[in-house]
This record gives sequence, C-alpha cells and structure tokens, in this order.
Amino acid sequence: MHLLVPMDDSEPARAALEHALETFPDATITVLHVVDPSMAMYGGDTAYNVERALEIEEEKAEALFERAREFASEHDVTITTETIGGPAARGIVEFADEHDVDGIIIGSHGRSGVSRVLLGSVAERVVRRATAPVTVVR
Repeated sequence: MHLLVPMDDSEPARAALEHALETFPDATITVLHVVDPSMAMYGGDTAYNVERALEIEEEKAEALFERAREFASEHDVTITTETIGGPAARGIVEFADEHDVDGIIIGSHGRSGVSRVLLGSVAERVVRRATAPVTVVR
C-alpha cells in the first residue's frame, strides 16, 4: 500500500502523518510538500527574488522533512519525501495519480464559514478531485 501525506508546517499536517504512521505502519509513505511558485511573487517582482523565494521554500521543506523523518523513525517507519511546485491541491492530486497512490491522508485546519470561503480549503479540493481515497485528519 502506498500512502501520500501532504505536509506543511502545521499541526493538522503533523496529525495526518501521525495517523498514517500509527494506522498503516507497513505502508510505503510518501510525505509531499508543495511549493506554490505564485506565492514567491509576494517577495518581489524580479526574477532574482522569485528564485530566492523558491530556494527559501525548498530549504524550509528540507527542515520539515527532517522533522518528519525523525517522527517516522520514532514509529520504526521509513518515509520517502518529495517536493513539487504548483498550486497545492492540484499538485497533490496529480502526484497521487502519477505515482499510483492508494490513499491520501491530509490534515485540515477545520475552517468554516467566511474564513474557508476566503482562504479556500486544500483538503476539500483534494477530496473533491482525487481518484484515490482521502482521509482528512483534524
């Protein structure tokens, strides 16, 4: 069984990883971090700033993966890690489709009402678009 756990630096993402590790200790688990290049534009409008912003995001991803690997090792599980670029929900769904993922375990902040409308919900979009089963962990 191959599981995908999208990861950012949030408590819901850590809860999703913990759920995957505890519930499916024999699964192949891939931790995925999605870097949205459009977010790099907030750092400035020159190509240098965009490139540097992406480098910073990749450095953050590596630190995130290191913590995830340590957490997995506490559960005697080895994980693989991947970083991709693009909009988060689309990237997660496409990665799952392209890598024959059997299930996605994703954290959710549990936002509702106006905050969900304004911020959107990556988890909700993944649930709606994914062909693999999705477990949402709060």
